[in-house]
Amino acid sequence: MFDTMTLTKATAGFCGAFLVFLLGKWAATEIYAMDSHGEASYVIEVADAGGAEEVEEVSFEELLASADVGKGAKVFKKCAACHKLEDGANATGPYLFNVVGRDIGSASGFGYSGSLPAGAWTEDELNAFLTKPSDYAPGTSMSFAGLKKDTDRANLIAYLATIK
Repeated sequence: MFDTMTLTKATAGFCGAFLVFLLGKWAATEIYAMDSHGEASYVIEVADAGGAEEVEEVSFEELLASADVGKGAKVFKKCAACHKLEDGANATGPYLFNVVGRDIGSASGFGYSGSLPAGAWTEDELNAFLTKPSDYAPGTSMSFAGLKKDTDRANLIAYLATIK
C-alpha cells in the first residue's frame, strides 16, 4: 500500500517546514524586537497631544440670533421636494407658509401621521423636530432623517420665520 520511502519523505517534508516556521519566527522576533536595538537613532518632535482644545458651546438661541436667512433658503432646498411655501399649498408634506408660531398639526387640508404634541411651532419646537423627525413624532410618515448641524437648523428656522 504505502511505500516506506514515500512516508519518510512526507514526514521529513512536514518536519522541515515546521522547523523553518519555528526558526523564521525566532529570527523575526530577534531581528525586529525593539528591545534588541537600543535607543532610537532619531526622535520626531510632535505638538502637545494632551487633548483637544475645548470648543465653547453656543446655545441654539445665540445661533438663531446670528442665523443667515440666505443660507436657510439653501437648506430649504432639502425640504422643497415635499413642502411648499405658499399658503394652503399642501404637497407630500404640509405647507410651511407662516409655520413659525402656527399651531402644530394645523395646516388645513393635510392629514398628519404620527403623534404630534399639542402646542405651537416655536423655534425650539422646530429645532427639536428638525433634529430627527422620527424621534419627535413617533410613527410619522416623514422619511427625512433630520438636519444634524445646529447652524443649518438655525438658518432654516430663520428663513421660515420670514415666510409670512
